[in-house]
Amino acid sequence: MIAFVSGPVAALAPDSAVVEVGGIGITVQCAPNTLSGLRMGQQTKLATSLVVREDSLTLYGFADDDERQTFELLQTASGVGPRLAQAMLAVHSPDALRRAVSTGDEKALTAVPGIGKKGAQKLLLELKDRLGEPLGTGGRAIGTPVAAGWREQLHAALVGLGYATREAEEAVSAVAPQAEAAQGAPQVGQLLKAALQTLNRAR
Repeated sequence: MIAFVSGPVAALAPDSAVVEVGGIGITVQCAPNTLSGLRMGQQTKLATSLVVREDSLTLYGFADDDERQTFELLQTASGVGPRLAQAMLAVHSPDALRRAVSTGDEKALTAVPGIGKKGAQKLLLELKDRLGEPLGTGGRAIGTPVAAGWREQLHAALVGLGYATREAEEAVSAVAPQAEAAQGAPQVGQLLKAALQTLNRAR
């Protein structure tokens, strides 16, 4: 079990980061929210979960141990693999997921790409006694709305991923209508996904 990786960020991609550990570059699969907090060349420490398959070893990275533990608990439900579990944490913080499950909030789960109404109902039943009660607020939770500085955070995340300043500015402008239409504060992770799609289409 690799509990965490710590070292400078050697490379960033839309769905992963490479962290240099003892002269070895380790690829870690991360949600956009986690990637938005990383910068090339800067030190980072990511909690990790190793998923072993017959033909692959994949390391998933998270901002803290709570996210990692939630990621592993989500996969105890039938039909939930690592990618879907990561998608759930990209949309909701661990506490938001605990709250959704404890209150039977089907709508919150269907907000995750890949989860329909029947799937949400099944997950609510299976996860009810596994995730535990919400811990309350405190600290920055991945997937939680970010207050008004979303433009600066999104721009910094895109530049951190290697895009030119002008490209980042254009992508921020492209997703501005989506951010302004959001109820409450926009979520930088979701805006980052939309911005990356815009940049990919432009290339």
